[in-house]
Formats: sequence, structure tokens, C-alpha cells
Amino acid sequence: TLAEVRSDGLAPRRVVVSLIGMFGLLALIITAAGIAGVIAFSVNQRTQEFGIRMALGAPRAGVLTMVIREGLVLVVVGLGLGVAGALVLTKLLGAVIFAPQSTAGLTLLIGTQAMDTATYLGVAAVLLVVALMACLMPARRAASVDPMVALRAQ
Repeated sequence: TLAEVRSDGLAPRRVVVSLIGMFGLLALIITAAGIAGVIAFSVNQRTQEFGIRMALGAPRAGVLTMVIREGLVLVVVGLGLGVAGALVLTKLLGAVIFAPQSTAGLTLLIGTQAMDTATYLGVAAVLLVVALMACLMPARRAASVDPMVALRAQ
């Protein structure tokens, strides 16, 4: 049938898009682990500072929001640089990858455009949510620091 012929024709592209999706998910997991590791290292280095803040009366919520805010600032700066780089590369490579008359098989997604705003916004939103979740665990640890234990260390 015509549906089978169409499905067989799209099978190689479906495999490539599935692989790209899996690699993207793997990159997202590695990114979350990296963000959590950097924030956890920062929290570990600043345990005494958090203990002093809490001993002087800083609320746990204040310490929690401070750590999350510092982590998200780094993510937003990196996201801005990444989106700017992606836009530049899309301009440079867009004619080759998204060419409507391309017969070389480089067009991966039918009906997409080089400057797909929804894709950029969606990826940025997903990365921000993942970064927020990655910052949350070290921030909770920083907010639960016992001031007396932190002041006695070192």
C-alpha cells in the first residue's frame, strides 16, 4: 500500500532522528550531573560561610534561594551563549541542512525551518527546568547545615 511505501521511505530518517533524540537525552543527563556537581562542590567549599550566615540569623529559605539563584545565573549565561552560538551556526549551515531542494539526504526533519523559534524556546525551557532540579539538591544540603558544626570545622 501507499502507506507502507511512505513508511519504508521514511524509515532511515526515523532512525537518524531517534538516534539524535537519544544522544540529546544523554547530553541532558550529563549536563544535569555536571551542574549538580559544580553546585555541590561550591556548597561544600562554602559550608563555613553558610554556617556563619545561619548562626547570624539567615533563614534556611534565604540560603536555599541564594544557592539556587547563583546556579541559575551560571545556567542563564551559558544558555545565552549557547543560543547565540546556535543561531550563528544555523545561519552558516542552514542553507545546507534545511535546503528544500536537497537531494543529498541532509534534511532530517520534513517541514522544519532553520530559525524555528518554538524549538529554541522549548530547549531553553527544558534546560532551565533541568538546571533548577540539579541545583535543588545541593541547595537543600546547604540550607540544612548545622551552624555549630560548620563553625567548628577547620
